[in-house]
Amino acid sequence: MDMTIRHLKIFIGVAETGKMNAAAKKFFISQPTVSQTIRELEEHYGILLFERLGKRLYITEGGQKLLEYARKTVEAFDNLEYNMSPGRNRARLRIGASVTVGTCRMPDIVREFSCKLPTVETYTYVGNTQTVEERLLRSELDIAIVEGTIKSPELIAIPLETDYLVLFCRNDHRFAQKKEIRLEDLQEAEFVMREQGSGTRELFEDFIRENHAKIYIKWEVSCFDATLRMVLQENCVGIASVRLVKEQIEDGVLFAVKNDMGKWDRTFCLVYHKNKFMSDAMRTFIQCAQTVVDQYKPQNPSLRCLK
Repeated sequence: MDMTIRHLKIFIGVAETGKMNAAAKKFFISQPTVSQTIRELEEHYGILLFERLGKRLYITEGGQKLLEYARKTVEAFDNLEYNMSPGRNRARLRIGASVTVGTCRMPDIVREFSCKLPTVETYTYVGNTQTVEERLLRSELDIAIVEGTIKSPELIAIPLETDYLVLFCRNDHRFAQKKEIRLEDLQEAEFVMREQGSGTRELFEDFIRENHAKIYIKWEVSCFDATLRMVLQENCVGIASVRLVKEQIEDGVLFAVKNDMGKWDRTFCLVYHKNKFMSDAMRTFIQCAQTVVDQYKPQNPSLRCLK
């Protein structure tokens, strides 16, 4: 029996949901058909793909290996169908960005890229670093720029630009009235923090843990705009890239503190899968990213340091 793309797509559906009936609904087929498809795959490759525990299926080590190949195969086939179908002759680049990069860098980079390769369609996804990493691993994105730490050894991360976080609050917050801001002061503040999976949150929480301190998170939000709103409206303390709050600091709307020991320093990185074919579009995108970074190196505002 020959394996087909349909076999692989159904297998991916089961692997991602952990349920036969969920995959059946997704592909508008019966659950017995899904079961038969998985059985045919197991017989063909001579391995057990899933173990059933309770009402959920858990992928085996062999199944995980097949899943990696299946995603790449399905992606290649879908790209073939998309680009070779009648009326479709445009290449496409799927770009990812973590929230800070997506806000302060990606629009300029995509604009530069489109000027260089106007015939290439672009799709850009902005989310936290963890989500972008997961989508790269699932071959849902071709390349990305993130500010958080990449965990998977399957991904290549190339440093692009340095950045650092600042702690910021309203200019009438009690922090702004202090001559010195110390670590113990942070434990008495009400914080607005990005969601789990955010590179910004991860870096700051690592610093807090290393210093055996604790902070009170009053608000948890998924974007910088919401962070800024909670700082201005609820008088919370926020954490963000200096690039995102530079204008408000210089205008006197916000008060900010940096870490002069480099504990809040980080790097924006270009990221792609190690097995990804490096297309002309990807190479051009990397060149455009480097060009934009070189053109727009902002001057850092004068900030008070955490003591």
